[in-house]
Amino acid sequence: MESIVVTGGAGFIGSNFVRLALAETPDRVVVVDKLTYSGHRASLADVERNPRFAFIEADIADRDAMRAAMAAHRPRAVLNFAAETHVDRSIDGPGAFVNTNVNGTYELLEASRAHAAALPPAAREAFRFLHVSTDEVYGTLGETGLFSEETPYAPNSPYAASKAAADHLVRAWRETYGLATLLTNCSNNYGPYQFPEKLIPLMILTALEGKPLPIYGDGGNVRDWLHVEDHCRGILLVLEKGAPGSKYNIGGGNERTNLQIVDALCAALEQERPAEKNPKIPRISSKGKGGYAQLMTFVPDRPGHDRRYAIDATKIRRDLGWSPSYSFEEGLLRTVRWYLSNLEWCATIQAGNYDRERLGLGPAASAPRAGGVRA
Repeated sequence: MESIVVTGGAGFIGSNFVRLALAETPDRVVVVDKLTYSGHRASLADVERNPRFAFIEADIADRDAMRAAMAAHRPRAVLNFAAETHVDRSIDGPGAFVNTNVNGTYELLEASRAHAAALPPAAREAFRFLHVSTDEVYGTLGETGLFSEETPYAPNSPYAASKAAADHLVRAWRETYGLATLLTNCSNNYGPYQFPEKLIPLMILTALEGKPLPIYGDGGNVRDWLHVEDHCRGILLVLEKGAPGSKYNIGGGNERTNLQIVDALCAALEQERPAEKNPKIPRISSKGKGGYAQLMTFVPDRPGHDRRYAIDATKIRRDLGWSPSYSFEEGLLRTVRWYLSNLEWCATIQAGNYDRERLGLGPAASAPRAGGVRA
């Protein structure tokens, strides 16, 4: 049985990929995760007993641990999902982002390079290192245009800069050392098992509690939304069919403003758990609004907030035959239903380390405590 190593496999996208890989490949799936605040074994509870699943608690920036993982499992591929990802947190404390996203990627590349060099020729030829990145490395768009694989990098947040640096390392290890790398850059993901600091789960849980729904700035920031299962299928396709050294943008083609997202979530919650039956929701607000929509509140914007992202996914569609299976409306409703059915998971992963406080105003700033969103 061959193995693949999935770093960050206890996080949002990583845990969804682990399920897909166990369901649709014959590989042994070895998860490496540091189990920070957003990575939790509860996100893998349904696969823990699978005989093809293994777990290593380790930091990808730990050189000895990464080399030991390679030696123990001799993977045919390494997929790097491990990252600090929340823009607001990167504004408040960028050091952790540099350590994990830059130094960690370096150590993982070096461990993979040493591992691949020791493999027999055929296995060395087949080995792949796939790095999962973000559209935020490209910076911000105006009212028109799309990010392509050729778009110059122009990161504007500490998070985006750390991911851009990691992407450049991956490219350099291909060009300098011949490591068989693959790089994917995705648009905003949504779906099950996402830590509730991010926009969609944050709004769902906050609305259920009858608390203000904080919308940054004027709510007009635009993102391209991609269901996590569609993203994971794209990653698996790149792993199996992508040309070494290639880069693929994966986007859902679902541009929405933050305000449109929150409006849609309020409507879905009204359908699935009507506000009139939720004792925490006032019957009517002083603004003359009723239901969950009355909770929407505009708050000061985050520093350096990119206005618009949108992905051109032509290459992966054309070259690998990928296309998303979820419409945004279907995916969003399924997501709302998943969170409503998994409130215990939500409570478990937040317990003791996150109370949905406002983040991202910088260490010297002060503001009322309100939930932060990643837009």
